[in-house]
Amino acid sequence: MLILAVEDEQALLQAIAGVLTDEGYQVDTAERGDDGLLLAQRGIYDLLVLDIMMPGMDGLTLVKTLRAKGITTPVLFLTAKDSVKSRVEGLDAGADDYLVKPFAAEELTARARALLRRNGKTGAEGEMSYGPLSLKVNEYDGFIDDDPMKLTTKEYELLKYFLQNREQILTRQQIFDRVWGIDSEANYGVVDLYVHYLRKKLGPYESFIRTIRNVGYILKKEER
Repeated sequence: MLILAVEDEQALLQAIAGVLTDEGYQVDTAERGDDGLLLAQRGIYDLLVLDIMMPGMDGLTLVKTLRAKGITTPVLFLTAKDSVKSRVEGLDAGADDYLVKPFAAEELTARARALLRRNGKTGAEGEMSYGPLSLKVNEYDGFIDDDPMKLTTKEYELLKYFLQNREQILTRQQIFDRVWGIDSEANYGVVDLYVHYLRKKLGPYESFIRTIRNVGYILKKEER
């Protein structure tokens, strides 16, 4: 899971990133709301953990902007305000949950897990499935029914991203940024190459990964 944390208090931001990293998540960070927006609007994150009062752009405006762009990434707001009015404002802006400062590390991770489960990002013991396809995090492999696919690292990451976003169109840039990273020296052509590799390993289900011309791909079962 890839999480974006945006908080202007550097010590707290580092603590949040450390707690989430210890739980096994990958974490990107930003200290300003406008910088957070630039990252979040790439649409590659599984969860956003946002402070409300930040320089550059406040958290409420950030979430409203994302929702207006059609980005539905779940949002956990962090705030020092514990009033009903503040909570309602956050939820009305498009947030999914609310955590009042100061908070315990255990509550942060529990709420993160709950939001990821609620949005279909994780299942029991990290297993994800879609039709005959499944992915088991503890075995770091994909399966067709009960048969292992013997995926390479990048094939595994690619299948995981498709399963996390099943039946949603993913652009080549989104796939590239998520699987290879924005600092990678590869080019977008590597996405098409690894989709080809993954389709071969899907065998009779290769048509599940559909090409969206001039855009990217979507994982979607055949309609009967």
